Amino acid sequence: MATAISANKAELLAIADSVAREKLIDKAIVIEAMEEAIQRAAKNRYGAEMDIRAKLDPESGDLRLWRVVEVVEQVDDIYKQVDLKGAQKLQPGAVVGDYLVDPLPPIEFGRIQAQASKQIIFQKVRDAERERQYEEFKDRTGEIITGVVKRVEFGHIVVDLGRAEGVIRRDAQIPREVVRVNDRIRSIILRVVRENRGPQIFLSRAHPDFMKKLFAQEVPEIYDGIIEIKAAARDPGSRAKIGVISYDSSIDPVGACVGMKGSRVQAVVQEMQGEKIDIIPWSEDTATFVVNALQPASVSRVVLDEEEDRIEVVVPDDQLSLAIGRRGQNVRLASQLTGKAIDILTEEDASEKRQKEFMERSEMFQRELDVDETLAQLLVAEGFGALEEVAYVEADEIAGIEGFDEELAAELQNRATEALERREQANREQRQALGVSDELTTMPYLTEAMLVTLGKAGIKTLDDLADLATDELVEKRRAQPPRRSENAPKVENKGGILAEYGLSDEQGNEIIMAARAHWFEDEPAAAETPAETGEDADAETSQ
Repeated sequence: MATAISANKAELLAIADSVAREKLIDKAIVIEAMEEAIQRAAKNRYGAEMDIRAKLDPESGDLRLWRVVEVVEQVDDIYKQVDLKGAQKLQPGAVVGDYLVDPLPPIEFGRIQAQASKQIIFQKVRDAERERQYEEFKDRTGEIITGVVKRVEFGHIVVDLGRAEGVIRRDAQIPREVVRVNDRIRSIILRVVRENRGPQIFLSRAHPDFMKKLFAQEVPEIYDGIIEIKAAARDPGSRAKIGVISYDSSIDPVGACVGMKGSRVQAVVQEMQGEKIDIIPWSEDTATFVVNALQPASVSRVVLDEEEDRIEVVVPDDQLSLAIGRRGQNVRLASQLTGKAIDILTEEDASEKRQKEFMERSEMFQRELDVDETLAQLLVAEGFGALEEVAYVEADEIAGIEGFDEELAAELQNRATEALERREQANREQRQALGVSDELTTMPYLTEAMLVTLGKAGIKTLDDLADLATDELVEKRRAQPPRRSENAPKVENKGGILAEYGLSDEQGNEIIMAARAHWFEDEPAAAETPAETGEDADAETSQ
């Protein structure tokens, strides 16, 4: 009998050691799973209502089984309670309120109990293994990892990473790349998500960071921090652009990334299935960086529109197709690289646009200031484009225009001020006709023109305005770069309701918080109402 018991002990510990090593988890977790399995088997044997505990010694393999009972004066639950007389038999000196340990004899495992215990242990071990996998990979986001293709399911590649599995979704793969089972494949860990069925490790070969990490492996200067990739953009499997900068004036960042006879960049290109890579010197000057990003096309000039967060690039007529690239690829990648929306214009397009703007501004000045065409064109030629600029600029700037004098400057400013007042009055009448509350006129930064725009969007009360988020109110418009194709129209994000007025996020937030102020003012009054009502009720009752 003793031999059988010791053999059983040795077997339990051997199983725990084997499972812990195989699954790379703590042996204590396996011991805990075994204890739970034994507890459940004991409950099936002695009664599920009992509070039964099991303890397996991880060193000796000794197994102890007991139930816990509470000493009470009157027994309500015979499975978990015992009266004082019965307690004295278990433990002399026991008093009401004590919890006693009642040893139980060992149990024999039948086929059903053994199968149930096996399932419990497997589940516990599986949960521990999943947690171990999550802990191992959760902090490795952005790291390049090598694995073996295990299978391809519905276009998604499942990769064996050794201690876990990762998946490269269809949109994270390099287009037209042929992958077979058992192929070794490199990818970047995009994110790790904890889920009930185990951690989901999402990999990518199409992300720009994959290319950046490959360059860090091939170019020691990047790994050492001497050269930095400041921006990257990819059209996976076709073309990519990276912007690099060197923090050592003696090292050429582009040359270092290209390598001797192109050896470094070619290693990256081969890993990315022949994807062509343009390596561009990065510059803090946006215009310079845009010119570099549009290589190999040459650029005549760049016009920045900070309010719209757009860049207008003028190129020679013969460079247009090169600047745009096949299916808009070159300008699209340049836009992603710089983070700016880029409009490509030829010299002819730019000239027509300037002439159109010149005529529109001249006609506006003729109409609003009641001046002749020559005088209006002189104002536009000197850089004046809006009534506000004429009304509020220093008078000397207008008087300094050739052919103008101080008297004419003063008259033009008076007329501009009157025109702005007329415009404001017209906006005020339109705002009132739309039913926009006068309360909105007290909000900071909001003009009558802005209130008209809000009214047209259905924002007519303080509560309407207060319910908006900042981006819904002032987010700037952004557009994709033009593709110059009738079949691919430009897709534009309309931005916030007041996007056209150039308000900042801080100003938008201040407007919304001012609109919400009355919500907080109402709170104390609402809190006082029940008390006042109660006092009135008491007074009426006493009367």
